[in-house]
Amino acid sequence: MNRLTPDEFKTAAKIPVVVVLDNIRSQNNIGSVFRTADAFRLEALYLCGITATPPHREIHKTALGSTESVNWKYFPETISALDSLKNDGYVLLGIEQTTTSTPLNLFQPEKNKKYALVFGNEVNGLDELLIPRLQGCIEIPQFGTKHSLNISVAAGIVIWDFLVKLENFF
Repeated sequence: MNRLTPDEFKTAAKIPVVVVLDNIRSQNNIGSVFRTADAFRLEALYLCGITATPPHREIHKTALGSTESVNWKYFPETISALDSLKNDGYVLLGIEQTTTSTPLNLFQPEKNKKYALVFGNEVNGLDELLIPRLQGCIEIPQFGTKHSLNISVAAGIVIWDFLVKLENFF
């Protein structure tokens, strides 16, 4: 099936995206995002605030070993993670519904840029204090009665969209 070993993954080309998890409560969601980061070969995951870190039984249950392949860092404060990424030249984008957010289908990432996608808490979304530090927000258009998605589902949709729009990255 042409799968990389964890060691091969570490040295393989990566899509220039870091996912920042801001105060995610569910270890199952964290594990699912690890798996998605592995599947689409992201640069890294930044786990912030109350977001649990490996090793953790509940993370491993859904991560299925991807905590061994995906690079990750922990930051007690999300603002520190954002400052670090900004200093490293990343475009900081929140995944959040705001009055000025861009629908995902209309957003076009540029191939020569690196992106940090910031996902917020399952109940409260992104901390409002973070939004001014971002270069923008992207929202996933939704048409039902609920206007929110599970964090791991939202991450999968947004990351896949970035990969497709960066076409032929690998």
